[in-house]
Amino acid sequence: MLKFSSQLVNGDCLKELKKIPDRTFDLVFADPPYNLQIGEKLTRPDASKVNGVNDKWDQFKGFEHYDKFCLAWLSECKRILKENGSIWVIGSYHNIFRLGYHLQNLDYWLLNDVIWIKKNPMPNFRGTRFTNAHETLIWASKNKKSKYTFNYQSLKCFNDDLQMRSDWTMPICNGKERLRKNGKKIHSTQKPEALLHRVILATTNKGDTVCDPFLGTGTTAIVAKKLGRKYFGIEKDKKYFKAAVNRLNKTKVLEETYLDTIENYKSKPRIPFGSLVELGILKPGTTLFDPKKKINAKIMADGSIKHKETEGSIHKVAATIMGAESYNGWTYWHCDINGSTVVIDSLRQKFISKTKV
Repeated sequence: MLKFSSQLVNGDCLKELKKIPDRTFDLVFADPPYNLQIGEKLTRPDASKVNGVNDKWDQFKGFEHYDKFCLAWLSECKRILKENGSIWVIGSYHNIFRLGYHLQNLDYWLLNDVIWIKKNPMPNFRGTRFTNAHETLIWASKNKKSKYTFNYQSLKCFNDDLQMRSDWTMPICNGKERLRKNGKKIHSTQKPEALLHRVILATTNKGDTVCDPFLGTGTTAIVAKKLGRKYFGIEKDKKYFKAAVNRLNKTKVLEETYLDTIENYKSKPRIPFGSLVELGILKPGTTLFDPKKKINAKIMADGSIKHKETEGSIHKVAATIMGAESYNGWTYWHCDINGSTVVIDSLRQKFISKTKV
């Protein structure tokens, strides 16, 4: 496994993927050729040339050739994913529907499609179509039974305590981040680090292994390294590979202290609040209060709580107070333990330790 950890390889992805043992990686991020099928040079209204994607690596003989290529690398990626691993693939309208079709035929389990809305897209110079202002990412687990990683709570915090949606608005790669040589882009489709930051933060944990079979100039590896993940990248083009290595050598890992993510509430054991009362961890008559200590409720013998004329579960009473249909009482209610204010959610661990055999 160490051979395929935190390193980059200059080679053909189909050949290099076959060298990797089964069930090696927690995550695959794939930014494959889009097969854009651009048959002629693009120009602006002033006749100047548009620096679009016309690289040889994006050119295929036809759909049959492209499909065969995609099936080959997607099959290898599934083999090298751990049972609870997942994959992200990104594309445009030229190829994303074909990729989704192949993913399903290979028995990946599709979890989401995410729309990356570009703040600064390239305009449609000819005025013959809508401006293509987005790309699509498909997120899929290895199979239907995979217990994939999804750091829901971290993303919610990341998004100002709102659920992260499947439409992500961020600019394309530009400015100092865009790699150039003699004023020209080194790679025509370099992805912004912000995009990979969100993908890796959402679907891996510290120390997990991330593979990118189409590394390009190294964005996936750079972000993985920063976030304390192990990385393995494959890139065929020597120019791109050299640029990726140079970027990686300049990249520093964030301090260990700052790499942790918030524990998902859904990953915590389902424990009835009444169990805390039964075991004496919280006693009837104990006062619970909201985060600002302005609202109080009393614990009853049956595990219910009472606030003025409202009584019921910790969730029902909290929802009534907040004027919501539902509310998480574990994180709303607090209590006093030996002079310290603690959220009652923290008492679950005490319950677990008391009930362990």
